[in-house]
Amino acid sequence: MKRIAIPIIALLTAALVAGGFTVRRALTAPKPDAEPIVFDVPAGATLGRVAASLEQAGLIRRAWAFEGLARWQGKGGSLRAGEYEFSAMQSPAEILDRLARGQVLTHPFSFPEGLTAAEIAVRFEEAGLAEAEEILALVHDTALVAELSVEGDDLEGYLFPETYRWARGVGARAMIEDLVEQFRLAWAPLASLAKARELSMHEVVVLASIVEKETGAPEERPRIAAVFLNRLRRGMRLETDPAVIYGIPDFDGNLRRVHLEDTSNAYNTYKIPGLPPGPIANPGAAALRAVVEPSEQEDAIFFVSKNDGTHHFSRTYAEHARAVDRYQRGHR
Repeated sequence: MKRIAIPIIALLTAALVAGGFTVRRALTAPKPDAEPIVFDVPAGATLGRVAASLEQAGLIRRAWAFEGLARWQGKGGSLRAGEYEFSAMQSPAEILDRLARGQVLTHPFSFPEGLTAAEIAVRFEEAGLAEAEEILALVHDTALVAELSVEGDDLEGYLFPETYRWARGVGARAMIEDLVEQFRLAWAPLASLAKARELSMHEVVVLASIVEKETGAPEERPRIAAVFLNRLRRGMRLETDPAVIYGIPDFDGNLRRVHLEDTSNAYNTYKIPGLPPGPIANPGAAALRAVVEPSEQEDAIFFVSKNDGTHHFSRTYAEHARAVDRYQRGHR
């Protein structure tokens, strides 16, 4: 009996060693070098389905080993749906951990200062994140505007230009809420400065949107803001082309005298005194700050483009007329 028992024990030991080696190998990364691939976990997918898909994609060696690991770690029922980026260089344990934590793939989305809500909506659609119409519907949703506690009839002006990262399927409303939340973070340190100047949030955003459209030179923003504030204090009309253009449906790029004479355009600051009824673009932090911290030394009430991205500032109309002659009509 002893002679028979010894070989059996030896065989069992060998089987256990071999089995352990097989399991250990099955739980190692399939390849020492591999490019990342996008792996999608559908909503409601079972552990078995996910494991089989991972093996089929070449991301793990054996589905049964992945299932066993997930159950042993108590994560079999906690794999989260979504889009992931995995590589065959990762071990099954690493992949399982990311699936259980829901560390999904996110996509960057950004837009520059000075775009309108309509232009931003197009960018959402081009990025494959949401339909432009859905974004614009949210921008003009008065209930959402009230819920987000911003001033105005819609969210134009409050879509903050920044780089965002979202997972696929996060939802248009959640993304719009993120944009407005980022505005509120930028607004928080400016609120007391605006109050000191007796400017409301809405007034600051409207004026900042004009500043944003009037100059691309960062150092000029406080001076441009000062000019408009000077004009408002004197009861002068703002006479800013970007505002007029915003109020022209299907603008063809050619601003004509008939546009400047059109009193039906609520954004025609050549005919209507004060600020336009709403923002004409979505300003960034620098333009917002320029309105609440304008150039204190600037006493100009006119400016004209020098055709190099900067402007000539004038204190009197006569000086302004000479600058227009020089920079716009080519007279020296």
